[in-house]
Amino acid sequence: MNDILEFFQTMGFMNLSWQQAVMLLVSFFLLYLAIKKQYEPLLLLPIAFGMLLTNLPGAGMFHNELWTAFLDPNSPAYHSYGAILKEGGLLDVLYIGVKAGVYPCLIFIGVGAMTDFGPLIANPKSFLLGAAAQLGIFIAFLGANAIGFTPAEAGSIGIIGGADGPTSIFLTSKLAPHLLGPIAIAAYSYMALVPVIQPPIMRLLTTEKERKIKMKQLRAVSKTEKIVFPVVITAIVALVLPDAAPLIGCLMLGNLMKECGVVDRLSKTAQNELMNIVVIFLGLTVGATATADTFLTTKTLGILLMGILAFCFGTAGGVLLAKLMNVFSKEKINPLIGSAGVSAVPMAARVSQMEGVKADPSNFLLMHAMGPNVAGVIGSAVAAGILLTMLG
Repeated sequence: MNDILEFFQTMGFMNLSWQQAVMLLVSFFLLYLAIKKQYEPLLLLPIAFGMLLTNLPGAGMFHNELWTAFLDPNSPAYHSYGAILKEGGLLDVLYIGVKAGVYPCLIFIGVGAMTDFGPLIANPKSFLLGAAAQLGIFIAFLGANAIGFTPAEAGSIGIIGGADGPTSIFLTSKLAPHLLGPIAIAAYSYMALVPVIQPPIMRLLTTEKERKIKMKQLRAVSKTEKIVFPVVITAIVALVLPDAAPLIGCLMLGNLMKECGVVDRLSKTAQNELMNIVVIFLGLTVGATATADTFLTTKTLGILLMGILAFCFGTAGGVLLAKLMNVFSKEKINPLIGSAGVSAVPMAARVSQMEGVKADPSNFLLMHAMGPNVAGVIGSAVAAGILLTMLG
C-alpha cells in the first residue's frame, strides 16, 4: 500500500502548480496556431513543444537554477558548462548551443544559402529602406527602457522589430537570457502576423496615387557581382562592427556557397539538412526557457506591447523614407516596398506585392520589394551588433 501511495505522490499530476497548468495551456494554444493556422510552424511548433516539456513537473529536462548559477558572478558555476553537463537534463545540454550563439549562426548559414541578393545589388537604394525599417528596433528600445526594463532587456525587446527570429534569439541569449522565451515567442508570433499588422499602416501612410507607382524592371546582376557581394559585405561590416561579425559572416558564407557554384553539396546541405536539424534544437531549447516563473509576469505583457510597437514603427520607417526619397529622385519608388525592410523574408515582400496589386492589378512589386527585404536581414544583424556593442 505504501508503494502505491508513494507512486501516486511522484506523479506529475500531484505536483502540478496552477502556473504550470497555465503554461501547458499556452503551449497547447501555440501548437494549435502552428498546426491549424500555420503561423511560422517550422519554429513555433518545436518552441511550443519545448514549452510543454519544460513545464511538466518532475520531468527534469530543463533547470532554471543551473542557468541562474551560470550567470551569477558569485557562483562557482559562473560561465562554466561543467555543472550543466553533469547535472542538467536533455534540454539543458541542448540549450548550450543557444547560450554559446551556435544555433542562430548556423541558421543564418542556411538563410544565406536560400537568399538571392540580386534585387539588392541591382538597386542599392534598397539598403536605405532596409536601414530605415530598423527604426522600430530603437523606438522599442527607448520605450522598453522608459517603462522600467533595464537597458540590456530593452535592447533584447527592441530587436523584435527586426522581424528576424534567429537575430532576436542571438541577441537575447547574450543580453537578457531570462527573457528568451517570451521574446522568441513574441518575435515569431508577430512575424506570422505581418500580413495583418502591416497593411493598415501602409495604407494609412500612402495615397492611392503612390500605391499605383510602377517601377522599372531591375537590371540583370552578373554572377561576379553576386560572388563579390558577400565577401565585401562581410569585410566591411566586421571591420566597422566586430560584434555583428558572427551573424553577418554566417549569412554571407551561406550566400557565397550558393552563388559561387562550386560547392552545391554544401549549399544544399545548408538549405536543408543543417537548417532542419538546427531549427529543431533551437525551437525546443528556446521553448524550454519559457517556464512559469519567467513567462507569467508583467514583463511578458511589456514585451508583447513593445514588440508590436517595434513592428509598427519599423513598417512606418521604411514607407516614410521611400516617400522622402521620392521628393529628391526622378525615378519614383513605390513607398509600399519600404515596408518590406522589416526583414521577415519573403513574407513582408509578398505583403508589398499584394497591396500594390490591390491598388493596380497590373503592378508587380515583388522583386523590387525583395531588395529592402533582404537588406532588412543585414540591417537587423547590424542593429544587433550595435546593441551588443553598447550594452553587452
